[in-house]
Amino acid sequence: MKPEEIKSLILEAFPGSDVQIQDLAGDGEHYAAHIVSQSFQGKTRVEQHKMVYGALQGRMGTKLHALSLKTSAPQE
Repeated sequence: MKPEEIKSLILEAFPGSDVQIQDLAGDGEHYAAHIVSQSFQGKTRVEQHKMVYGALQGRMGTKLHALSLKTSAPQE
């Protein structure tokens, strides 16, 4: 997947969020994502990460091999 595709899927699920995607290995398969979203307010890290994986619509493990996540609400 291209970083723009990942960012687009995340922004579709969490409009208005700050999303930064970094290609870790230059191979288009290993990425890091830093996401700040109001949607994460009051959620645990595990809940936040599950929300992001849901936004990827089943692409994790198929089109996207690895995604390191750093998530937070704006106030955190």
